[in-house]
Order: sequence, then structure tokens, then C-alpha cells
Amino acid sequence: MDFLKELEGKRVHDPLIHFQSKTDMAAAKSTRSIWVPGPVIVGAGPSGLAAAACLKEKGIPSLILERTNCIASLWQLKTYDRLRLHLPKQFCELILMPFPADFPTYPTKKQFVNYLNDYAERFDLKPAFNTTVVSAKYDSRCGLWLVKTLGLKNEEAIEYVCQWLIVATGENAQEVVPEFEGVRDFGGPIVHTSSYKSGERFGGQKVLVVGCGNSGMEVCLDLCDYNAKPSLVVKNSVHILPQEILGISTFGLSMWLLKWFPMRLVDRFLLLVSRVMLGDTARFGISRPHRGPLELKSISGKTPVLDVGTLAKIRSGHIKVCKAIKQVKHQSVEFIDGKVECFDAIILATGYRSNVMSWLKETSMFSEKDGLPRKAFPNGWKGESGLYSVGFTQRGLLGASLDAKRIAEDIEHRWKADNATHLMPRLVTCACASPLAEP
Repeated sequence: MDFLKELEGKRVHDPLIHFQSKTDMAAAKSTRSIWVPGPVIVGAGPSGLAAAACLKEKGIPSLILERTNCIASLWQLKTYDRLRLHLPKQFCELILMPFPADFPTYPTKKQFVNYLNDYAERFDLKPAFNTTVVSAKYDSRCGLWLVKTLGLKNEEAIEYVCQWLIVATGENAQEVVPEFEGVRDFGGPIVHTSSYKSGERFGGQKVLVVGCGNSGMEVCLDLCDYNAKPSLVVKNSVHILPQEILGISTFGLSMWLLKWFPMRLVDRFLLLVSRVMLGDTARFGISRPHRGPLELKSISGKTPVLDVGTLAKIRSGHIKVCKAIKQVKHQSVEFIDGKVECFDAIILATGYRSNVMSWLKETSMFSEKDGLPRKAFPNGWKGESGLYSVGFTQRGLLGASLDAKRIAEDIEHRWKADNATHLMPRLVTCACASPLAEP
């Protein structure tokens, strides 16, 4: 764009800029700056793709920055082979494009990834891969966002300048790895579920799975399929519900019931049915929280476990339930109840967390504690100064699609009002702090 060349010329000939330190000038030369006319979206997962697609439908271009070499990297690179969507496909499709009609009710990992690839192709979404955002900050002098990135092997530094920044890195950007006393002395493999593909390598071994969420439960089931001997650490109370009730999705039935009845009444119904179908889980060492499953989800974001066969293996003794870990020893683990058992491997099904606060230099929208929006759903999608978030609703892909739609509508109003002439004063101001160049 001609006006960017003009700004670069002003930057070079402006006498004020020649007072910069040698360090600043060296940094400026090593970092290439690019003006992005539309929003910058950080993250090419389902949420980022949905936001970009909604924007494109309104004629608004965007740039997606992705630290890995593919879209939906969590699904493609960090999930186990047997994974399926735990909810029916109609609750997991992205906005603007349904799943193929011939897909099963619970699509496989491969099918879901294929769906996302088709989604990106349909809307011609082409993320900048192998691009890690190291910082993003708002420059109040010019009213623009400065997004600094590093390329593959940290070789190329680029600063993207934009009016709008959409955070789409999600709630599961970074593995949670707990620390246990004596863990260095274990002597066997300790892996996070992000590195677990199947139980094949653990056949015949005693394996301790730490964490009793959906992943931990399903990994135990997978280990049983390969004749391993899994034990499951249950540290806190958890709700376990049947995946289906009389052939109907428990989640879908819950959503329908909530249209007619209060949440607490629906919770009572779910617990009653679960007791009949699954029995008293406390008998196996898995106590339920005091709050009902839906109420707990709405307050804390803690998702109930949808049983896909793990409880039957617990009842039959193929999976053993253990108390919380006290300390790890050589090839063994001591639990808080004093019991000590030998294990060949430990698998950490301890989940993920947001990594937003490691690169976003802003604390009013996102909490420094957990990296999630401070405002609860459905009000956490919009911050100040053109900052947005998508996929942080703790309500799965349905919440992400709702965020994406709202963000696109909000930006559309500004997009129609603004033009290059309106941006010129702000860009000139930013040009003094950072060189601008065409892509």
C-alpha cells in the first residue's frame, strides 16, 4: 500500500527518530512490521477458524497466527487415537457449516479433523503457521495493537499492527503438569495425555492414571483394551453421568429440559437417572460434589464425566481407584491413605490451562490467575480497545460459535465506518515507534 511506503519514508526522515538509541535502532532493523487491515486472530483452532469464517462472510479480511504447523493442533497433535466427540455432532459443529450427514452421532478424531480441514478450505482460511506470538500490547498513542511474533526456529521476527485483536488460543493451550514429591526418583515413564496415543506400549504393565476427568477415564478404558492394569487417582469429587439415557444424549436431553424446568430440578433428574443406571459411585471411591452437575458447570466450569464404559471396568475390578498421591518413590507411589503400590508408568490426565497471560500485555479483560476472561459467559467475548476473545466460554464449540458471531457483528460496524483516511493519523504516530512495511 502506497500510504505505508509514505509512512516508512516519514519514519526514516523524521529527525525525532534519529534520537533513538542504537539498541532501539538495531531492534527496529531486525523486526519487520506489517500493517494488517483487518483483525489479527491468535490461534488456528476451531474457535479461531470460526471467528475468521464469520468475518469473511461479512467481507472482512483477517490474519490467523498459529504457533504450530497445522490447524486444530490440540486435536491433531495432542489427543489419543480412540478419541471421539463426547457430545452429539449437532452440538459440536462450527457456525456456518454443519457436519456431513453421513457422519456418526459421535464423530471420531479423524472425522472431526477432516471436518475442520474442509471448513478452512470452504472459507479459504490460510493461517500463518509456525508463527509464535511472543507479545501483544495496545499502543494508546496511536490506538492500535502491536503483535510481535517469531517464526520457525525463532529466525524471523515480525510485528503485526492492527485495529482489532482476537484471542483464540483457548482454554487448553498449555499442559498442566503437577509436581509430586520424589517424582525424579520414579525411574519409569511419566507422560502427559498430550503425548499419549494408545495403550499399546503399556500392554501388561501396571499404569497409574492421575486425573479422573473425561480424558483420564477414557485412557483407563483404552489401557484395558491393551491388557494393561490401570489404576485411577481420584483426588476430588466428580459427577459421572451416562453418555446417553434411553438412547438419547444426556447433554441434549439436559438442554431440552432446561427450556422448561429450573436447573436444580434438572440436576435432580440427572442424578436420579445416573444412580439407577450407574449405581452409587461412592462405593467405588468416587464421591459426587454437593452441587448438581449442571449447577457446578455453570458456576465453576467443571465438566461432568460422560461414562463410555469405564465404570463397568471399575466395577469388575479391571480398573482400581486410588486416593490422592502423597509421594512418588522408585517404581512405586504412596497415597494419602498410607497405601504403597508398584507401577511401571504414570500417565498425567491433569488437563490444560490458558496461556494468554504469558504473551498478552493486558490484564483488564483476562484474569492473571487463570488466563480466562474476567466477565462470565455470555459477556466475556469483548474487552476494550478492539480486544476480543473466542473459545473461552467453558461451553465448548457452541460457546465458541456464539462468540465468533458476536465478534464479527461488532467489528462489522467499525469496519464500515473506518477507512484508510481515518487511520492515517494513528499510523503516523505508530510509525515513530515501529517501522511499517508492506507484507
